[in-house]
Amino acid sequence: MKKNNLKIVKINKNKILFNYEKKVLIKDLLLDLKLGYYDFEKEKPQKVKFSLEIDYVDKKPSDDKDLKSIVNYSKIVRLIKKLVKNKHYNFLETLAEDVFDELFKDKRIDKISLQIEKLEIMKDCSSVGIQISKKRSHEKI
Repeated sequence: MKKNNLKIVKINKNKILFNYEKKVLIKDLLLDLKLGYYDFEKEKPQKVKFSLEIDYVDKKPSDDKDLKSIVNYSKIVRLIKKLVKNKHYNFLETLAEDVFDELFKDKRIDKISLQIEKLEIMKDCSSVGIQISKKRSHEKI
């Protein structure tokens, strides 16, 4: 007579069955700041517009009583304001890298799309700027 090789598998009710893909949107954050390579850009502040899409993953739903359970858009706005207040940037690209470095400290964040525009620098354009997306690499170095 053969023995039954079936094993009983217990389902752990605490096991997570879902992954959430979430996105934080910040559109048209307008700041006055000194930004630019040329001397005239260093003399007086100019209007700069930031727009971000921040993709993050989570294994559980947000807790309505716990601010740490979300990627907080207010915290992101404060972070950008702090970065531009404490340092002069010659290039939008170096400012973007500092924004990326700070935001990617949150391990849940997987991808950031950032657009930064100077609104008053060229008379013939409503704005000039950059758009950069950066995605977390899951490869080991």
